[in-house]
Amino acid sequence: MIIYESTKEQFVGDIVNELLIDRLYNSYQEKIGRTSKAEIRSWENSLQKMSNVMQDGDIPNDASVAIEFNIPNTSMRVDFLIAGNDGNQDHVVIVELKQWESVEKIATRDGIVKTFVGKANRETTHPSYQAWSYAALIEDFNENVQKQEIQLKPCAYLHNYRKVDNDPLTDAHYGDHLEKAPVFTKGEIEKLRSFIKKFIKIGDQNQLLYQIENGRIRPSKSLQDALNNMLKGNEEFIMIDEQKVFFEEAFHQAMDSVKTGTKQVMIVQGGPGTGKSVLAINLLVKLIDQGLVAMYVTKNSAPRNIYSAKLKGDFKKAHIDNLFKGSGSFTEVEENEFDVLIVDEAHRLNEKSGMFRNKGENQIKELIKGSKFTIFFIDENQKVTLSDIGSVDLIKHYAEQYKANIISCGLTSQFRCDGSDGYIAWLDDVLQIRNTANMHELGMDYDVRLFENPNEMLAEIEQFNRRNNKSHVMAGYCWEWPKQNRQDVNHHDIAIPEHDFGISWNIENTWAIENSSVKEAGCIHTAQGLEFDYVGVIIGDDMRFENGKIITDYTKRAKTDQSLKGIKKIAKEDPEEAHALADPIIRNTYRKLMTRGQKGCFVFCTDSALQEYLKERLKKVTFYRKKRQEALYLVDERERYEH
Repeated sequence: MIIYESTKEQFVGDIVNELLIDRLYNSYQEKIGRTSKAEIRSWENSLQKMSNVMQDGDIPNDASVAIEFNIPNTSMRVDFLIAGNDGNQDHVVIVELKQWESVEKIATRDGIVKTFVGKANRETTHPSYQAWSYAALIEDFNENVQKQEIQLKPCAYLHNYRKVDNDPLTDAHYGDHLEKAPVFTKGEIEKLRSFIKKFIKIGDQNQLLYQIENGRIRPSKSLQDALNNMLKGNEEFIMIDEQKVFFEEAFHQAMDSVKTGTKQVMIVQGGPGTGKSVLAINLLVKLIDQGLVAMYVTKNSAPRNIYSAKLKGDFKKAHIDNLFKGSGSFTEVEENEFDVLIVDEAHRLNEKSGMFRNKGENQIKELIKGSKFTIFFIDENQKVTLSDIGSVDLIKHYAEQYKANIISCGLTSQFRCDGSDGYIAWLDDVLQIRNTANMHELGMDYDVRLFENPNEMLAEIEQFNRRNNKSHVMAGYCWEWPKQNRQDVNHHDIAIPEHDFGISWNIENTWAIENSSVKEAGCIHTAQGLEFDYVGVIIGDDMRFENGKIITDYTKRAKTDQSLKGIKKIAKEDPEEAHALADPIIRNTYRKLMTRGQKGCFVFCTDSALQEYLKERLKKVTFYRKKRQEALYLVDERERYEH
């Protein structure tokens, strides 16, 4: 959607005749329905500066100009576009406009600066990176740009910013971004004109802005190839048994939904380790390969960061992020804007979106609204925060509201925990989440160990990690995660003095695949949705054992943990309700952490009574396993004798 479109000649005329603000306001009211003239006047200075730039006789009068192009599925808007031809090739110049007057270099971040925005000094993207990323978004997903080979040329114009010697804005630290999208500042109007005139020598004869605005959203072929390469030979993403069955069902239902225009919602239920994420990623690849506009959606950033990292050799982060979206990205979505949305960890969805939970209406509703075919992978027993609202009933409620056909199915086969459904059932019984028949049975030979000393557990994890970098430590969120030392692996956030043990919380978002991160611990927020060979889990003071029962204590959670935000207020009014809300979240948290390992789970408890309880439960497993083996031996001997 473009707010204002004209020729260069008309744009300059609207500025000179003081008509532009009224025309922008009327267009905003017509297309969006909300704005104020005061808000639009805040652009007036920038647009006046662009009018000065455009008043060059060598920039053709019939070049097209657009203001405020909304990039589909984002709240991002391209400030200014100029379209034309260089004599051989169609070009669209993208200009990111900034009223900044100062910038501070952030040497520890790629493409990040600090400046005064939003009434405070804040970290934000470098203007060159921002302009380039907007161009990349359009290039990756606009079919007309791809087919017509329209060249996008991004740049930034900081018309109030005057450069100084050794200027932070153009520091070598930002060299890669400046090369892709040059930045122009106060006093460099001729340089900006030269940049525009290099690509716009002839007017817009092919209605380039119309093509961009009306181009079908679809992924580029190169992006499809990169995803296919990600799957080739990767054992993590191979589907077997019912995964393959459900994959085929989901794929054909999605294709049929898009073909017939019939809105459909598919709900796939499955516990931890049943292969939901594997199915989701394979589905994403296959649908994109068919030219559909499909996206993988999850609230939790951990799996998105990992999948992005697996693709980073082929594409920059801005390209990849268009495939892997957070669940709060659809608050302003148009109905059926996408072909398919693949929603993983749907139980983690929230009602409102945004940092302050003040955007949108309901994430489930928005996801169903925005897609012809929406598939939700869900396990209602894996909610780990008070704000998790995803449920089968709520999905069905909004599906019916949008008159969507509902397809329900369930994954049961276990692909984690050594393929043992028995271990999951045993763990539920041990954590007193539910009574099961697996009081003393792990099923297959899953490696569960209890460690009296966390240093010994870490040493064992390190040894396994040397094999293939797939073994890591995780902990309950009972230790603070201060911003001050967040990038220092030698700062031990998690400290257990009685054992002279210390370890840092994870440093990077991609810690789970970093070779150096074995001495870092993940938490529920950075480990959820990921899989390892072996996990070491530190159970903190929020879970203990008293009078034959496992007790949870939300007051032992770190203040920096947002899982139980608001629980103290609830506790003041109704302590029993607060406990009832927090108790399953804490139990589910440890259930989640203790099912991340495919081959084994090692445990250390800070509460000695809980440590002793787990030791007795494991002794019984060993005892009954031995008894079964003896019984099987006697049966074999009897059959041999009778034979």
